[in-house]
Amino acid sequence: MGRVCRVSPKEKTGKTATRADLLDAIYETCRTLSRAQARDIFEMALEEISDALVRGESVKLRSFGLFAVRSKRERIGRNPRTGIEVPIKPRRVLTFKASPVLIAAVNGQQLPPEDEVPVPRSRTAHRA
Repeated sequence: MGRVCRVSPKEKTGKTATRADLLDAIYETCRTLSRAQARDIFEMALEEISDALVRGESVKLRSFGLFAVRSKRERIGRNPRTGIEVPIKPRRVLTFKASPVLIAAVNGQQLPPEDEVPVPRSRTAHRA
């Protein structure tokens, strides 16, 4: 999956990549698939990711990032206009942490080979 950065940083357009753009990229990359097959594969992948997140599971995509669901507890918020305190109900929020490879690509830096990307140490790992 070494094709993280297809567009050079100088080619920035300010355009938002849409579902149709992603489907076209899949179709152009794999011409043996029909457009309908490419769409079905893309939709299945998105559905699997969504289902995992709804179940509260994390989704880690190598060279891309980690999607995770966090539970937030109930807390007291404040209306900035009136200053009145308002309870904020507990909820689950979706978070995304980009991989070092994706961060490097976004910043226009040389992409390190995946074997050389530093693996973050676990917070619970003991130092020897």
